[in-house]
Amino acid sequence: MPPTLALLLTLGFMWFLFRRDLREKPNVTSALWLPTLWMFIMASRPPAQWLNIAGVPLPGARSWEEGNLVDAIVFLLLTLAGIFVLLRRRVTLAELVRDNAWLTVFVLYCFIAIFWSEFPFVSFKRWIKVLGHPVMVLVIFSEPDPREAFFRVMKRIAYVVLPVSILWLKYYPELGRASSDWGAMMNCGISLGKNALGGVCMILGLVFFSHSLQILRTPKSPMRRKELYLIGGLLLMIAYLLRKAHSATSWAGLLLAVLTIVLLGLRFVNKKVIGAYVVTGLLILVIAQLTFDIYGNVVDVSGHGASIEGRGRLWEILLQMDTNPIFGTGFESFWLGDRLQKIWEQITWNPGQAHNGYLELYLNLGVVGLSIFLGVIIATFRKIRLDLLRNFEWGRLRMSLLVAILAHNWTEAGFRGLSLTFFMFFLIAIDYRAWRMVPLQGPAEADSLEEEPELVYSYGKV
Repeated sequence: MPPTLALLLTLGFMWFLFRRDLREKPNVTSALWLPTLWMFIMASRPPAQWLNIAGVPLPGARSWEEGNLVDAIVFLLLTLAGIFVLLRRRVTLAELVRDNAWLTVFVLYCFIAIFWSEFPFVSFKRWIKVLGHPVMVLVIFSEPDPREAFFRVMKRIAYVVLPVSILWLKYYPELGRASSDWGAMMNCGISLGKNALGGVCMILGLVFFSHSLQILRTPKSPMRRKELYLIGGLLLMIAYLLRKAHSATSWAGLLLAVLTIVLLGLRFVNKKVIGAYVVTGLLILVIAQLTFDIYGNVVDVSGHGASIEGRGRLWEILLQMDTNPIFGTGFESFWLGDRLQKIWEQITWNPGQAHNGYLELYLNLGVVGLSIFLGVIIATFRKIRLDLLRNFEWGRLRMSLLVAILAHNWTEAGFRGLSLTFFMFFLIAIDYRAWRMVPLQGPAEADSLEEEPELVYSYGKV
């Protein structure tokens, strides 16, 4: 097929999907396009690169420290627009802090860590960008129907990321393929790298898998059938892209998360003692690793030995660097200045991240910052445990996303900057209780509403 024809067909397919999206008239506002655009940029490429692809010549970043002015302006405008929406909706900071104490402490510590950075202005700009994550999450959660808003955002991202990635891989390899850190060609699709593409597919695949299980439990109807066809088609595209990306970490994270969803759905699993299950599972995993070296065998079978060995050498060098082990080098400051050049002199593939989210936090924020973030993870787990008892479907999805994100950060530094996995962590870590989802009870209430292929919820003010 000629590339031009493939492009036209892809654009037509995307037009059909968005037309269907708008014709459904979901209970969401136009402000939802803000987090949609925010997440799309993280799932694909920075604004300056999109303008270059469109034929608008722009100067690149003047230095690694300064970044690109166009990107900075776009992110700032989106964040300010999100704050304006939240002010109009009367979202109070006091309520947010009250329900998210550990996350608040972590964000404040990141701000304090700016003051001992060797590049405080750069660190401050990056901290401002990260603030966009909770702002966009709150825009989603303050929608009239938060659950519908969340799935609508994920669908809209998939409508562009998936078909365009396939188009670029098959017909525009100069855009969809690039040289990897180890010199080999990699399939990156619409994203900046194969692991970034794998991470996007991992998150989308998990969300749509969970969504499909909920749809299957609704009464049969034409709308239900069409929704299943749509989700099935998206999952097929995700599977294809995951196969092309060759991202072992993303595959492992997705499989662990899907297993979590399945296990939590079993009737004999007691949701009240989920903490005991987690501890037992971790112990079994550690014993299996020490006994059979499961991780090493998976790496050998998947053919990712060279990349894993490269990461191992990188981790060894990073741990030997002269940094402050207690407080770190400052927020998002490790990969700057002379330190970066020293690393590149020892590592030929010029890394720009630690390829481990926990190590990345340690290097930038020290033991103190890493400990606070572990507190955030534990606090998030406790919130999810409560959701499993009062709002099971959302709690189960949150738990599976937590598993996927924690696994993905073992070989990718996702807990940093404008990363899609970092955004998703904020999404599952934040509790916003101004509105609470309460499942409708009894068939009479459900029958009184319009036919809907998804589960029906009512939202009451707390």
